[in-house]
Parts: sequence; C-alpha cells; structure tokens
Amino acid sequence: MADEKASDRPTITCSPNGPFLVRQLERLQNSKGESLPTKATIALCRCGGSSKKPFCDGTHAKIGFSSERQSTKDIHRRKDYVGKSITIHDNRTICSHAGHCTDRLKSVFRLGVEPWIDPDGAGVEAIIETIRQCPSGALSYSIGAVEHRDQDREPMIVISKDGPYYVTGGIEISDASGLQPPSREHYALCRCGASKNKPFCDGSHWSVKFHDEKN
Repeated sequence: MADEKASDRPTITCSPNGPFLVRQLERLQNSKGESLPTKATIALCRCGGSSKKPFCDGTHAKIGFSSERQSTKDIHRRKDYVGKSITIHDNRTICSHAGHCTDRLKSVFRLGVEPWIDPDGAGVEAIIETIRQCPSGALSYSIGAVEHRDQDREPMIVISKDGPYYVTGGIEISDASGLQPPSREHYALCRCGASKNKPFCDGSHWSVKFHDEKN
C-alpha cells in the first residue's frame, strides 16, 4: 500500500442528505462474503430505504432523509481501563454494538457489570485478539506508553448483516461537518438512516430493527 498513489486510493464523500459516494473502491463485500460489483464511483444507500441495497435508488429524496448529526457527544471521548499489563481504551460514541467483544471474551467485556471492562480478566494476547475484531474503532489498547489502534489492511467495505458498512484500510472520508473518525484506518458508517451520530453508526439499527435480506 505504501507505493500506491494517493489519487488511486479509494475515498468516501458523504453527500448532504444523500448517499455515500465511494470512488476507486475495488473491494465491496456483503455479509455472506460475496463480492459485489464496483465502478469508478458507486453510491451506497445511507437512508435505509433503497430497494436496491446497498446501492442508492434515490429514496432519500422521497422520504426527506436528513444526514445531519444529532448527537452532541464528543466523537473522540473515551474511557481508559488500566490493568496490570494492558490498558483498554473504550469509545462508546462510535460503538456499533457488533458484539464481538462481549461474545468472544465475557470475562473482560462484561454486560450488566460495572465497570463493564476488566483489563485483568484474561490474558493479554486474548484481549488483543478480541480488540482487533472490533469493527468500529471503539476499542483500542495500549501496552506501556504505546497505543495500538489500527491494522495494516487493504481498502475494503463490508456490508454487515442488518447493520452498518464496515470500512477498513484507511479509506479517506469527507463529510460537510468536517467530522473524522477516531481511527482513520477502520470505522463503521450508518446505513439504516437512524444513527444520531451520522455519518457514523451508533447502534441504532438494533432499535429500529433495520433489515436487509439481500446482504
């Protein structure tokens, strides 16, 4: 990736009250692991109403979709959980509630318990492996004074099952608000239209029961 020209790398533009305009993307995949067709510019639905998901069909204009961010929470705000060998950083504002952490390592990521994260609840390697599965960038970790957040991955967008677009590989995103994800390498974009933290997912697809049977 280091030798790749900046002009050849994919980008995402959040069109006001409209779709995500994705340029130069080669890898688009649905939740079944199937590759979907791409071209120089593709328009991905983010109002949740397109009949051609994940692609836009103009429904956003018919339903009066608003891309305005309603949340006032600091997108970079997080809490540190300091353990004996590792510190876990948690940013609830951008969590997409994929459940990888609570499903994979219940001794560390504990639902219904305060504090909900116990950095000494498992071995360091198990914690690292679990955090690396976080698709939204909400979780990262530090060993000593060095923080580990991003990974070395090719640019790609994965359409999660009844959930957001998971972006990896450092795809540059441009929004009229100037908002940037805490992790530039991986983040989750709302596609149900209900997030209060647009353009990023806040887990609202669960509460609105968003469904996309094709992807």
